[in-house]
Parts: sequence; structure tokens; C-alpha cells
Amino acid sequence: MGNLMGSWRYKEPSTVEECDSTWETDSDSDEHQPGGEEEDSGISESMSPADAVRGAEQLDHGSPQSSTRMKRSFYAAKDLYKYRHSYPNYKEPRQPNEYRNLRFYLNKIPLVPDGIYIEEILTKWRGDYEKLEHNHTYIQWLFPLREQGLNFYAQELTQDEIKEFQSTREAKRRFLLAYTIMLDFFGIKLLDKNGNVARATNWQDRFQHLNESQHNYLRITRILKSLGELGFESFKLPLVRLLLEEALVEGTLPNMRHSALEYFVYTLRQHAQRRALLRFAQRHYQPPENFIWGPPKKKRIPASGSTVMKAGKNEVVERSVGKARSPREGRNNLEREADDMDERKSGERKTAKGSMVLQ
Repeated sequence: MGNLMGSWRYKEPSTVEECDSTWETDSDSDEHQPGGEEEDSGISESMSPADAVRGAEQLDHGSPQSSTRMKRSFYAAKDLYKYRHSYPNYKEPRQPNEYRNLRFYLNKIPLVPDGIYIEEILTKWRGDYEKLEHNHTYIQWLFPLREQGLNFYAQELTQDEIKEFQSTREAKRRFLLAYTIMLDFFGIKLLDKNGNVARATNWQDRFQHLNESQHNYLRITRILKSLGELGFESFKLPLVRLLLEEALVEGTLPNMRHSALEYFVYTLRQHAQRRALLRFAQRHYQPPENFIWGPPKKKRIPASGSTVMKAGKNEVVERSVGKARSPREGRNNLEREADDMDERKSGERKTAKGSMVLQ
């Protein structure tokens, strides 16, 4: 069995199209799984830290629009493909699981390397925008993932830890408080337990800052991923919808629109939700011809009857049009030959009728 499994190697997607199943079906009811979630594709190889660094260097996360025709980022598509499929074939660490992320959220250990406990962050960091902006070690602890971040002291999540985290009320309560701190930092407020969001009172200043500090788009992508890992998948849609509306309709976050479409949307695991967001975006995207996230254009297939001429009058039409020296002459020839054929068919029916009488 070991040899058999070893020989069964999943071929990683090599194109954006292979990574993106959003438009495989355009019916909201025709999904792979209940709820429209993507089906786990099985075995794949995890991305090495070196690949991740190289991909991050190539990232076009929120960069200005190019004058040439834009293309989808393969790095982004591949990264989010793996996330949506729960990192198939990901090899978890062999050492005993210390549940460091869970223990951090239970206020039992501080984040490393700063030595700060979660309760200090929740009680003292809210509204301290300078600290939230310039400290780059806390985000991997507040929003853990099953992939390595820039803080190599932070430990990746494992499936067992995710289950424990989702069943621990205190950890989930603190996680939501951390989420509201980051939303406030972005100029957004959480409205209810369903994840609905709206502009905060400080939205103008914070949106201006967010529009200019594009490294925060990487943070938003991480937050969205972590929401899905720790049991708050339904919180993604309201946040991404608000950011798309601000970027495309209100014009308050114009620099964010590429990241929102290339990254934020594709953190959602349900096909139908991604399609709804992309249709909304397509209605408001300018210039419309540069929108590259819609359904692939369908190739026109010639009708089956267009290449094979039917018997009868169709033969007459084809011959007449081919012989015609002018439109009028062609039409006259067509009418004459059609009449001749009708007369022949009428004569054949009379002959057949006469034969039946004689019999």
C-alpha cells in the first residue's frame, strides 16, 4: 500500500485556469458539495518556504494598474487554491503538537519574539494605530494559518489544533476581539455575530491610510484565511463585499481593487459566493474591458447542420446561390428550381396514388 500511495502523485496545477474552479458551473445549485464548497482534490505538494518567498517577491499585491493588458497572478491562484483545498498532502510536523497558537489565545504563553500576551494586546493596543502599523510580529500570532509567515517564531496551525481551537470558547472569544481591533485599524466595525460589517466612525482617516499602505492588503488576506481556518468562514463574505464596494463603487480604496479581486475574493471556499462577488465587481469595474476575473468566454461551435446540406429544397438553395451572377438572378433561379421540385414531388404523389387505386 505504501508503494502504491507513493506512486500516486498529484500533479499540481500549472495554470491559473487549473487553480480556479469558480466558473466551472454557472449554476448556484450545481455545486461539488453542500453549501457550494470546493471538493478536496486529494494529494498535492506543499509550497516550500523558498517558493513562498520567491512568490511574495513577485507579488503584485495592490500595485497600480499596468498600461498593458493585465493577467491573473499564477502565484496568487496557486496559493489560494491550496488554501481552499485545505493544503492537500501537507505534511504536519512530527514533533508533539504543543498547541502554541491555542495556548497563546488562552493567555498562557506570550507571542515570540516580543514577549507580549494576548490580553495586553486586547486591552492596550486598540486604537494604537502606530503600533499596529509598524509592528510586524504580532499578525502571525493573532491570525495563525497552516502555512509559514514572515515571523518564523510563530507556529503553523495543525488540523488537531484547529479542532481544539474551534471547541474552546475562550479562545474563540479572544479571536473575535482581535478581529475587531484590526477592523477598527482599517476603519471598519463589526456589527453582529453573523460577521456583518460597516464603516466605523473613523473611516475617512483610516481608509486614506489603508489606500496608501498596501502592505496591509497582505494582512487582510491572512485575516480572511485565518477566519476560515478557525470556524468563521461566514465572516469573510461581508468583509470582502464591503471592501469591493469601497474600492469599486465609492472610490475610497481605489488602490485596493486589484488585491480585492485577485486575493480577497478567492479566500472564499464557496463557488457561489465568489461568483456573486465577481459579478458585482464586473458591473462596477472601469474600464470594463480590463476585467479579467469573469467567466471564460465560450467558444462558438458551428451548428451541426451548417456543414451538411439537407436534401430537397436546401440543395436547390445551395446550387442557386452558387450559380447566381447577381442577387436578383440568384433569387429567380432559386424560385424556378424550387417550383420545379414542387411540381416533381406533386407528380410523384399523383403517380403513387394512381398505383394504389390500380392495385
